[in-house]
Amino acid sequence: MSRMLFVNLAVENVAASRAFFDKLGFTFNEMFCDENTACLEINEQTYVMLLEKPRFRDFINDDICDTTKAREALMCVSADSREGVDAIVDGALAAGGSEWVTAGAQKAQEEMGDFAHQRAFRDLDGHVWEVMWMDMAAASQAWAPEDAEENTTA
Repeated sequence: MSRMLFVNLAVENVAASRAFFDKLGFTFNEMFCDENTACLEINEQTYVMLLEKPRFRDFINDDICDTTKAREALMCVSADSREGVDAIVDGALAAGGSEWVTAGAQKAQEEMGDFAHQRAFRDLDGHVWEVMWMDMAAASQAWAPEDAEENTTA
């Protein structure tokens, strides 16, 4: 079964958030956009609904996460290349976002070696977006169990 994913994020100003992601080259599904909502299209099955806080409150009974103090989620999107990762993150920084780096992210980057590249940024509302490229063939080789060849049958 194929499933769609809709991630909902609270934002202060949907027009500003839309302009921010537009500068990064993302597109929007206009069918689900209005003055309070922007439907950021990741691909044909994955969307991020950017909802102004009053509209977001229509869907919850508790508090909205204060992104200056806590993480409600880490979004991770792929890029087509190392350069693509840098272009998206550098574009986010130029559009008013801020870089987000943790010791764990640095360690993960070191462990991925030459077959992957990852950076992250905070959007205008403090939501963390990781951007990653990975050479899946090289990763498969690097992470394959040592005894995989012994366990394969012809």
